Amino acid sequence: MEEQRAPSHWWRHGPPWRAAPDDDGTETPRERRWPWRSTALLTAFVLIGTNFAEHSQPHRVPLDGYARVLLLIASLLLLWRNRYPVAVAFGTATTALVYLAAGYPYGPVFLTVAVGCFSAVVTGHRRAAWGSLGLLWAGHALVALWLYRWLPPSGDRRAGLAQEIVIATWVLAIVALSELARIRREQWARERADRAQAARRRADEERLRIARELHDVLAHSISVINVQAGMGLALLDSDPEQARAALTTIKAASKEALGEVRQVLDTLRTSAAAPRAPAPGLDRLPELVQQAAAAGLTVEIEGEPPKLPPGADLAAFRIVQEALTNVVRHSGSRHARVRFAHDGDALRLRIDDDGPATGDDAGGSGNGLAGMRERAAALGGTIEAGPRPDGGFRVLAVLPSHLREDQ
Repeated sequence: MEEQRAPSHWWRHGPPWRAAPDDDGTETPRERRWPWRSTALLTAFVLIGTNFAEHSQPHRVPLDGYARVLLLIASLLLLWRNRYPVAVAFGTATTALVYLAAGYPYGPVFLTVAVGCFSAVVTGHRRAAWGSLGLLWAGHALVALWLYRWLPPSGDRRAGLAQEIVIATWVLAIVALSELARIRREQWARERADRAQAARRRADEERLRIARELHDVLAHSISVINVQAGMGLALLDSDPEQARAALTTIKAASKEALGEVRQVLDTLRTSAAAPRAPAPGLDRLPELVQQAAAAGLTVEIEGEPPKLPPGADLAAFRIVQEALTNVVRHSGSRHARVRFAHDGDALRLRIDDDGPATGDDAGGSGNGLAGMRERAAALGGTIEAGPRPDGGFRVLAVLPSHLREDQ
């Protein structure tokens, strides 16, 4: 699926290692796995980089076993940065403060604090990150401006204002980068949730479309088969030839229904494959009239069926098909009229029968009428269906006749 692939522009859509959203739009916390590789790289960088920094700071205390233990502690704490970001933020800041208070050289130890606070901010623990950075800065200021007299290295002098400004700038830079990452992370989460919701909406719309197609195809064909089967049984002994004609109609109707059902189901197998046959449209109206005649219903066509885009053409055909099916199933009339008329940029499609109704659900089942309304609404049209004042039933559909092809 497209949603599962790593986007090419990761800064806009999120890095490829980010977890995919769940059904409710939230993210699965894959990042809580132990970050062994990154922690090992950071540890090596801190240890090696501090050795190089020592040569340029001869006035500081040389590195010894205690210093390297502090550097290891500060680095290895980062293993827990995804599980316990608050504890890691304060732990790295405290370890770095102890390291600096012991007089050891400045260097990459600050990187461990930056990573720990970064993890705390992007996981939503902003106050903890700010607090740990404030602790480090305040502790360093206290050591550099006052406690330096009693702490190593011996002969150390009071820090200047420029050094404290550098430290404060470094702290603010970490906060700014962490907040920027947090904002981007929230945007990625919202975008992923929106894409997941859009995918679910498209899936729901596709299910409704397939349900409408299956209902329209099966309802019409099974109605024709039901009428012809009843006629064949009634005439089996008295008029074998008429019964044979009914069976022939049943065979043709069932074959057509199977073909259309197969075409609908083919869309479930792959969304990329083109349909094997074109979708039905108003050009098949004579065939629909012939099928209705086989079911004992005479259909009169008034007006010329217009040329419509594929989506509107299919909707108009299915509306006529469902309306005629309802006449066969629920009306006592054996005559129906289908009228086409243009009203500006709209097609007015009217299907009438003279009734009377043969049951409480005259005019059609709830699913059939609902399907017709959904088809019309999807194109920006309307459906009106109900009994006529003089008896019978009327379905009036108003569909836009000028639509983009992609609709």
